[in-house]
Amino acid sequence: MPNLSRRLMMAVAAATLFLGACSGQSSAAADGDMTMGDPNAPVKMVEYASLSCVHCASFHKDVFPGVKEKYIDTGKVHYTFKEFLTPPAEVAAAGFLLARCAGEDKYFNVIDSIFHSQQDMFATGDVRGTLLRVARSAGLTEQQFQTCISNEEGLRALNARIEKTQRDARITSTPTIMINGKVAKEGAMTMAEIDAAIAAAQK
Repeated sequence: MPNLSRRLMMAVAAATLFLGACSGQSSAAADGDMTMGDPNAPVKMVEYASLSCVHCASFHKDVFPGVKEKYIDTGKVHYTFKEFLTPPAEVAAAGFLLARCAGEDKYFNVIDSIFHSQQDMFATGDVRGTLLRVARSAGLTEQQFQTCISNEEGLRALNARIEKTQRDARITSTPTIMINGKVAKEGAMTMAEIDAAIAAAQK
């Protein structure tokens, strides 16, 4: 796999070109992974995903809502989302920065919106316009959006999270889902596969 630090810096450079650079501070630059559900839940589910990954988008549109309703919202599963970059890396990087800037309470709404907009974004090639619409729906102005995307502190934090993921888990494809510390599958899982993996973890 290419060096992630170098790949991220290339992504950042590309993102700056098509999103437009702007100096200043982002509205949020939270560190650490984002989570859902009860931290004390008996089953821990970790997903490694990229906002530019087509299979990740399909999983989040078609399967994840059921996982959230059945397991996360009921306190049976604690879910952690791990940010990762896949080509086009600049799109994933920009999307993750935007989600962070929106704030912790809106992070997953932004992630969901980007996944749902991914197909149209790639079909039209209008990455900036798509992400700007998502930003506005999250309450950010165009100026805040520009500032967010080019914020160096946010970029460094994203880089650190992805490098840590690579060191700790050596993920080679997205989505990759782990249940209680074990890889359940490299690739999008069906609801039936999720059910089986969680049932096995509960035994």
